[in-house]
Amino acid sequence: MYAAVRTVDERKMTNDQRRMPQQALTELLRGKGAHADPVACVEDIDASLAERRIAGFPHSIADLVFHMNYWMNYELKRIRGEKPKYPEHNSESFPSSPQNWDHLKRDLSWFLQEFAKLAQSSPEELNRQIESSPAALQEQSSQLNSLEAVLWQMVAHNTYHTGQIAQIRRALRAWPPKAGGDTW
Repeated sequence: MYAAVRTVDERKMTNDQRRMPQQALTELLRGKGAHADPVACVEDIDASLAERRIAGFPHSIADLVFHMNYWMNYELKRIRGEKPKYPEHNSESFPSSPQNWDHLKRDLSWFLQEFAKLAQSSPEELNRQIESSPAALQEQSSQLNSLEAVLWQMVAHNTYHTGQIAQIRRALRAWPPKAGGDTW
């Protein structure tokens, strides 16, 4: 997945082989294969269901979408060379008051489109180093600071929280989404 794992001589790869990691990134950002599509998991939910809290879950669906958007926005800023403030506590990446549900869904879709565009970048751009933050993370391998690594981290982060959304929807008896989803 990460550039550091590659052991193949990229000069000997076909164009199709070079595009495979980019295609995988694009597909996983939108929930292909074993991953649920984040947009499909929220697009047919109304605000009252999205904001509902259930026992045993610390966050509502709306909270999780806000959190996913927060981190995609944060990472896009880093990718663009900005230096966003890293939150002191995880709670800062969750809403402190109710948010407009339609805006949250719209933003989720937009952020995912932006990351999908980035996933189609040239190999040189995918290897471009992104400045780390906070300072403690700057000592990690430079391979973990590439654009490609940031994209894979977003896939993992969003997949985790999309799974939480799916579980909450199941608990609320609102699964599967209209767009479909595994029911087993």
